[in-house]
Amino acid sequence: MKTVLSQSELQSLFQTVFAPGAEDRVVTFLVDVPATIEEDNEEWKERRRMAMEWWADALDFLPGMGMEKAQIMYYPSVGRNNADLPGTIYEWKGDATALYATALPSAGTPRGLVEVLEETDIVLAPTEYSATAPLKMLAKKHRFRGATMPGFLRSMVPALGIDYQRVHERIMNFKQRLDEAESIDIVFDARGKESVFHGDLRFRTATPSSGMFHHSGIVGNLPSGETYIVPYEGEKDGIPSDSRGEIPVQFGDEIVAYRVENNRAVEVLTDGEKSVEERDMLAKEPAYGNIAEIGFGVLGDFGMNAVGSLLMDEKLGLHIAFGRSEHFGGIVSPKSFRDPNNVVHIDRVYVPSLQPDVAVKAAVLNFPGRSEVIMTDGKWVI
Repeated sequence: MKTVLSQSELQSLFQTVFAPGAEDRVVTFLVDVPATIEEDNEEWKERRRMAMEWWADALDFLPGMGMEKAQIMYYPSVGRNNADLPGTIYEWKGDATALYATALPSAGTPRGLVEVLEETDIVLAPTEYSATAPLKMLAKKHRFRGATMPGFLRSMVPALGIDYQRVHERIMNFKQRLDEAESIDIVFDARGKESVFHGDLRFRTATPSSGMFHHSGIVGNLPSGETYIVPYEGEKDGIPSDSRGEIPVQFGDEIVAYRVENNRAVEVLTDGEKSVEERDMLAKEPAYGNIAEIGFGVLGDFGMNAVGSLLMDEKLGLHIAFGRSEHFGGIVSPKSFRDPNNVVHIDRVYVPSLQPDVAVKAAVLNFPGRSEVIMTDGKWVI
């Protein structure tokens, strides 16, 4: 299995993903570092090593693409996915595989995050904890574009070589349908127990994430290959959300079933250790129960498999996310959470290797006057 990108392959990826133009000058690699050696892990170290490899290669080929500068910047880990980034980041050109947050102030050159982003045209962020949500919001203000790679592994390198033009065409097909649909019905089978989730898609449009970020203000994941939509969350006066039903999620050997009303998981219907934990979280943080996204990943159809990281795994098939949604066009933001430490956007992916005992029997889009089956037995049929 291929695990290393050559310099020419990385250059080709930059051309395909970002299409640098005459106005583009600065590329910033943005990387998080663990607080202490105890927090570190081998995959995180390897990711920092890859970031340095890519930065070094970019220094060689970017001038030939008309760009002036490639810089690599580090920041102390925020400790959770999609939390806001620190205001100060650091330039460091040493061996980052052994770099920890405690050493950053003395070892690196401090710079303001906003200052760096203001001068940046393209961001590439291979991080431990996802920076997608905050960078999406920052890109709209500071007009850069970027790809986030939270949890990227060497085993994902083959996914960087997919024909992203074909991926783009595939997911635009999904976007067209989702933009026209009023709702979706997802039928689950959890160890023989059938349940249905009805997602309200009114007042929403879908977002394609095809691995092509050619315009400023856009940030998405790489590898990519999904179209996603935030269900209507009931923000219009007098028009409640009609999202309702039951969503089962498998955690290890336990299946947790959530009851949804008005686009929020309001109750856990099952018993067990994880069910108790999830029930307590819903009581403590109602925003955690927000149905933040329904995603339609296609990389499974391109021969990709689960690798144990959501960056890749969520792109394989249908997934449903809980929590923060405003970075995707919804209304639930970090301010919606009672405790900033609980801010999360977490995907639950319905492919057999990740949830072997929960299957999607069918997914049906409902349009004015008609319906269309788009998934049967976990397989896309469009």
